Amino acid sequence: MDARTGCFAEVRQARPGLLRVGAYLPAGDGEPGWTGVRVLVIADLLARVAELSGLQAVTAALFAGEPPASQTGAERTAAALGIHPAAARASADQARSVLGGPADARITGPEGGIAGADGPVARVGVVHADAGPGSTPPAGTPASDPLAIRLAMLSRPHDQPVDLSDAALAEAGRTLARWRGLVSAWAESPSGPMPAGARAALDAAFSDLDIPRALRVLADLERDTDAPDGTRFETFAFADRVLGLDLASEIGQSHG
Repeated sequence: MDARTGCFAEVRQARPGLLRVGAYLPAGDGEPGWTGVRVLVIADLLARVAELSGLQAVTAALFAGEPPASQTGAERTAAALGIHPAAARASADQARSVLGGPADARITGPEGGIAGADGPVARVGVVHADAGPGSTPPAGTPASDPLAIRLAMLSRPHDQPVDLSDAALAEAGRTLARWRGLVSAWAESPSGPMPAGARAALDAAFSDLDIPRALRVLADLERDTDAPDGTRFETFAFADRVLGLDLASEIGQSHG
């Protein structure tokens, strides 16, 4: 969805085989905060979708002014959420220079105004949390599983606000624990092809960055006890290549 027009737009690579993504971190007393983390999460999702399609993805973290000398709290927290560091950090007016050409897609905060003819713009909704990002997860988040934050952010459409409340984070943590246990158990069954309907639904969801829809596909498959465990394993493993929730982390561990 291109926020400039309110219509869906195709992301077209200016250079074949390469996707250039500009992640515009929102300003706020020099610290992008949780909304900045969400910008980086959505940029990471776009890069993962591109890589799933055989493209190389390059992301630049872009700031309203000169980039801070060291990583911001948003960038440090993003690393804990499974996001690779940006290939470059620069001011917004240096985007083309650091990306080696025009951005094919741009991700920004809710108030971000992006001019120019570079690729479509996806705006993320504001994130509400009691404390800013940094080395300590927010209240209610297990320190050992910061990916609960990532799942909580993915559970809402990226252009809508999200609340990192204790209840939301606790629910995300429970879902992660349950899915990881199931994936570990399913991994012991003979593998099988993904159900055609689930694969098509995931492909459609990822192509629009409609991650809540992808999560619903997994939730439906979890409840489908008629589906062979091996096919459920393959589907969850495939989806996690984009979701980045480390759903296979408990494979090989005892699950009772």
